[in-house]
Amino acid sequence: MTGPSSPDLPPDLARQLEALGGQLVWRVGKDELSDDVIVRLGYASATPRFAHLPRLRSASDAELQAALSENRVVIEWVD
Repeated sequence: MTGPSSPDLPPDLARQLEALGGQLVWRVGKDELSDDVIVRLGYASATPRFAHLPRLRSASDAELQAALSENRVVIEWVD
């Protein structure tokens, strides 16, 4: 998690975040009905529930950057 572009974090926090990241799954894509970019995030145990959610369209890097700059990113937690 540490690197030249990463903020300096206390070593204990960096280890905890690294451990948490290993337990998460995510999907990123565009909403079917709008141009919002959806970030779905959940624990690995929730992976089967991702399949029951509305599909996301693929989004290019440029579309992701545009959505970030226009505040059109929605984060959804999947239980």
